[in-house]
Amino acid sequence: MTKGQGFGFGLGKIKELQEAFQKAQQVQAGAQELQKQLEEMEIEGACGGELVKVIMSGNQEPLCVEITPDAMEKGAESLSQLVTEAMKDAYAKSAETMRTKMEKLTSGLNLPGM
Repeated sequence: MTKGQGFGFGLGKIKELQEAFQKAQQVQAGAQELQKQLEEMEIEGACGGELVKVIMSGNQEPLCVEITPDAMEKGAESLSQLVTEAMKDAYAKSAETMRTKMEKLTSGLNLPGM
């Protein structure tokens, strides 16, 4: 090692590390706020012309199922299918909402796997 080179960790690298830590702290704070927002959201999924509705939070917690009298008249097997379809619809909308909000939160950070 030549004199004056140190360990190759100059001031520029330290500044980059400080900026990276600041961004990480911002993302962590944003993620906590986002989690709170997702928990408070109500995302509706429906099927069969809204014969059945399922409401989930933004983080996929089932909150409510609404079944119309017309759906009840279709019988147990059809009702089961309607509920399943409404659950899938609510889940897909919830997952898309979460993905979109996470992308917004992490945009410009160049995080691997995001």
